[in-house]
Amino acid sequence: MDYCLADGDGSATMWTAPLDIDVDGDGTLDGVGLDVDGDGSVDDALADFDGDGMADHAVLDGTSYFTDDGTGTWAVSVDRGGQLRWFGLDGVEQFGGPMVDLDGDGQAGERLVDIDSDGLADRALGDGVAYADTDGDGTWDLRLTDSDKDGRADAANGLS
Repeated sequence: MDYCLADGDGSATMWTAPLDIDVDGDGTLDGVGLDVDGDGSVDDALADFDGDGMADHAVLDGTSYFTDDGTGTWAVSVDRGGQLRWFGLDGVEQFGGPMVDLDGDGQAGERLVDIDSDGLADRALGDGVAYADTDGDGTWDLRLTDSDKDGRADAANGLS
């Protein structure tokens, strides 16, 4: 199974390891035991439940389950069924995700990310635009625009 982990310096390393544990308890090896949370104990796991050869679930200390939200971040707690609480640009609270229509254009083109795993979306990533809740109050504070699509923000605008 392949998986990618941050190196702590802003870079990341791709790893390949043989399946060595049965995470979902069905009698078939589907995961790799690791120390993901850095507590010094190999009591965590990355698992491939969809069978594509890439890790799609993380289990910390055998009790906290997370899925990859599509951005390579273990941000969606499984106990929420992949649903996040989020606020539209109009301030109306909603539940859903990870793909939503944040900007109200009629297309679910923004991917919600819950950086601190509290169930409330902190980031929303769209095509050439990103939104951030910088103070954790649930409202979007900053809009970043990448007009030349080079992966770097060209403009940042505060939202009220």
